[in-house]
Amino acid sequence: MGCVGCFPSRTEENCANVMTIPGIGPMISTAMVAAVGKGEAFDRGRDFAAWVGLVPTQYSTGGRTILGRITKRGSRYLRMLFVPAAKVIMMRQNRWSAFSFGPWLTEAVKRMPRNKAAVALANKLARTAWSVLRHGTRFDAPRDMAKETI
Repeated sequence: MGCVGCFPSRTEENCANVMTIPGIGPMISTAMVAAVGKGEAFDRGRDFAAWVGLVPTQYSTGGRTILGRITKRGSRYLRMLFVPAAKVIMMRQNRWSAFSFGPWLTEAVKRMPRNKAAVALANKLARTAWSVLRHGTRFDAPRDMAKETI
């Protein structure tokens, strides 16, 4: 059970990069890499989040856009992984300041119900994961390098 070769998420560079995002572990990273590879099928993170089913439906009339509930189309399995990951992050409010999206999350929780904020965070995690996967970088890499130079 302790062999490193048994966990492709630790040896696969793409999985390891995705796992640097808070709340995303080996299960989400391997499922995501298995489903989308390097994410080349999507032009941007919003397209990936829409494919997972984490974007709201839009009703537009008279130049006014109304956002509804999430679409729930696309990859049910990935959506089933991202939403609980977001809820786990939301349970640890004292750690939000350590994340680059901490101030955004603090404001989101103030202005919307917790479950809606959790889905919004899941959407943000999915977009971030796509970006990390597509560009082959680690999460907050520029932020980490800035800390090292200080």
